[in-house]
Amino acid sequence: MKSAVETLNPTRAKLTIEVPFEELKPSLDAAYQRIAKQVNVPGFRKGKVPPAVIDRQVGRGAVLDEAINDALPKLYVQALQENDLQPLAQPDIDVTKFEDNETLEFTAEVDVRPTIEVPDYEGLAVQVDDLTVSDEDVDVQVEALRERFATLNEVERAAADGDIVTIDLIASKDGETVEGGEVNGYSYKVGAGDMLDGVDEALRGLSAGEEATFVSQLLGGDLAGEDVDVSVKVATVKEQELPAFDDEFAQTASEFDTADELREDVRTRLERGKRLEQAAAARDAVLEKLLDAADIPLPDAAVTAEIAERRGEIEQQLMYQGMTMEAYLDDQEQTIDEFEADLEKRVRDAMAAQFLLDEIAKAEEVGVEQAELSEHLFRRAQQSGQNPDEFVKHMVEHNHIPEMVAEVVRGKALALLVESATVTDASGNHVELKNLRGDGSIGEPEAATDDAAGDEPAEVEETTGD
Repeated sequence: MKSAVETLNPTRAKLTIEVPFEELKPSLDAAYQRIAKQVNVPGFRKGKVPPAVIDRQVGRGAVLDEAINDALPKLYVQALQENDLQPLAQPDIDVTKFEDNETLEFTAEVDVRPTIEVPDYEGLAVQVDDLTVSDEDVDVQVEALRERFATLNEVERAAADGDIVTIDLIASKDGETVEGGEVNGYSYKVGAGDMLDGVDEALRGLSAGEEATFVSQLLGGDLAGEDVDVSVKVATVKEQELPAFDDEFAQTASEFDTADELREDVRTRLERGKRLEQAAAARDAVLEKLLDAADIPLPDAAVTAEIAERRGEIEQQLMYQGMTMEAYLDDQEQTIDEFEADLEKRVRDAMAAQFLLDEIAKAEEVGVEQAELSEHLFRRAQQSGQNPDEFVKHMVEHNHIPEMVAEVVRGKALALLVESATVTDASGNHVELKNLRGDGSIGEPEAATDDAAGDEPAEVEETTGD
């Protein structure tokens, strides 16, 4: 077999392949065997019909077609390997010449990975926000902890923000209750803002036994986005009584003996969370800086297909949440054009990042240990809310393990970039990332190595869009 490649553009190639007829003999023999098992010819057992008889009964042309269908995929893959091409989609194959006992000629046009000139990635300098935890931040967390241990006391007064009310609610359209628009005995915190628009305003000032009506829009269902009449009636009003934040509370709500110790632990946890946010910001900044310095052509067809798939996933998630695209855009304060532009940018950035990180991983000879792959699969199962064993089984059965390996490799490649980068905060202080543990604490170099390596791929998945 002879093959030649023509570069149509940086992301599309055309293969021209010539195959001597004798190299098709294995596929031709296999075609005769398959057809022999399918035809009934008097005087011959199934599967034992000679080729000459098949030629007379079925036709030599049908056998040749069967042989070509069998041979083309294998020949195409062989040509890809010979020319070191990595396809990104199914090829457009065209048989340009083929006659019995003559050379087979065909072409295959396909989107391929572009050749990338990787920019210098050693010692990149990036900046992230300062790590700041204010007293107000701590107060918010302490207040939330107190609310978890609050008691509810029924009161005979009008409802106000922070009160827990039990309500009956009915949404109707033209006098008819809408499907799924009625709830009874629902417990709601006034001012939470996570129900229908207008419900908080209606509830403020209502006492037990009183009701109000207002106009709002449903978030889901057939009438999503349309105005409906809503009636809400208050059954009870309860006031939260928060426990005092003292040593006794600390001993009840935590493993600490004093309120000061508990408060300091809250601050430490917030600092660790902020440190993880810094690490994520550093990864994003390093990758963005590298992408800005690289010229990475992207195949339009692959980009278009990925955009369509991403949009389909978003629409499906919105459907499960009972929300329309229009309501989602309103919530995000986006127009449809802004949404489409943002989606395309994210898809293009993710695809470019994958190509770039793959090249860096190859240059750095990044490998994957079985333990790393297992941990990654377990984490992905958790993220998707699936049983780990069932998730792994599905990945194996549908041949997705190579994709999982690629995700780990890219995560480790990005971790190498970040480790070699100079990361400072807005105040000019060095940001320690190399010894960052998965819980946001800073460990000793020897102790932190395994933890950090295990956590990097989880962070890079969102960055690269895998």
